[in-house]
Amino acid sequence: MPFSFHTSFAFFLAIPAPIMYPLAVAFVLGVLVFVHEFGHYAVAKLCKVRVEVFSLGFGKRLWGFRRGDTDYRLSLLPLGGYVKMSGENPMEDRTGDAGEFMSHPRWQRFLIAIAGPAMNIILAVVVLTGVYMVHHDYNAVLHAPVDAIWITPGSSAAKAGLQKGDRIIALQDIKNPDWKQLLEAEIIPNQPLNVTVQRGETTLNVKLTAEAKGSEQIGDVGLEMPEVVGWLEPGGPAEKAGVKVNDVLISLDGKEVHSIVDMLVQLQTTKDKPVQLTVLRDGKESTINITPMLMSDKFRVGLRPNHVEKLGFQAALVQSAIDCRENSLLIFKLVGGMLQKKVSIKQMSGPIGIMKISGEAASIGWAPLLYVMALISINLAIFNLFPIPILDGGLMLMLLIESIMRRDINQQIKERAYQAAFVALILFAAVVIFNDLAKSFHG
Repeated sequence: MPFSFHTSFAFFLAIPAPIMYPLAVAFVLGVLVFVHEFGHYAVAKLCKVRVEVFSLGFGKRLWGFRRGDTDYRLSLLPLGGYVKMSGENPMEDRTGDAGEFMSHPRWQRFLIAIAGPAMNIILAVVVLTGVYMVHHDYNAVLHAPVDAIWITPGSSAAKAGLQKGDRIIALQDIKNPDWKQLLEAEIIPNQPLNVTVQRGETTLNVKLTAEAKGSEQIGDVGLEMPEVVGWLEPGGPAEKAGVKVNDVLISLDGKEVHSIVDMLVQLQTTKDKPVQLTVLRDGKESTINITPMLMSDKFRVGLRPNHVEKLGFQAALVQSAIDCRENSLLIFKLVGGMLQKKVSIKQMSGPIGIMKISGEAASIGWAPLLYVMALISINLAIFNLFPIPILDGGLMLMLLIESIMRRDINQQIKERAYQAAFVALILFAAVVIFNDLAKSFHG
């Protein structure tokens, strides 16, 4: 593998999905790596640094062309890419030529290093803004109050005495949390969460501890998310019967409804006969009589859990920035948990995991695929900003240290640091890929 300090590795925090689809992951990683490396390339050119190689992929050169000083190529291993600049490798002899990377002032080298992650962040914000202007889709339950409906027996929530109908009104220092905030708080297992519960007129203070669950060892306190009405078919059976957006689904004809799929399966049995839908609204259960209709070859009542809307440019830009910031903070939280040995490395996914989620998103439509690409772009930016030699963050850290010292770090120290980091990243990549394979077979 060519040795370059501006190397982007495609190992990110991602959520596994069913095995799919090389074309989807090729599109996602191809765009992200190209944008990242183009950031380095463009700023290097602006600073008049000679770029010797612009590569998508590592290892053996498969195809490419040369223009000017630069060899533009596709390489064998599609796990990232790199831009190689003249004189940047500490193990190369330097001539002092003006086009060499080390011949330029530190502030220019710093800009070249940060340009790759910056381009990935910009890409994420731009892509999400465009998607939200056409299709802003979110599950209504994520922004709903945390009402305990389904409590897993033997879980931390059950042991703490939570009951159906309880509402969490405080979570750590968060007042009136929603389900999204609970999911983010419990993702790191084995850490106590201070929770305040409202039960009728009584307020209870309890501690919940998330237990590691599943192949990824993600934390779970034992509260199952219910289905919340996010959209009603205009003039459909549910709307006519009085169902409202934000109603929490409880049961259909006395049978528990844990998901829209549960309801849909039951409706195919009852067909067009009237049914009784029990919902939770403003903390109180209500029963609504509905007569299903045959729609799209299935009996339905005309509701779904996802809220879909189109945002104006300003609202889309703001929401895009919020989502990128929250995703970035979650990455730091997970990495911090790993360093403290509270989070399993199994929560990380590499190329195989990304292929799964990209393929699943592509099978749904272009909007989910672009959404996934934007969030992985943020992951790529954050990963490459970590202060590890061979990554962009490592180079930036060394430049800052040298600026404070007002002299270069010893060349042999640099070489050993980069060699050690390179070996560590290869081992890390092997562990992540092994985890991907293990989770695939487990699934």
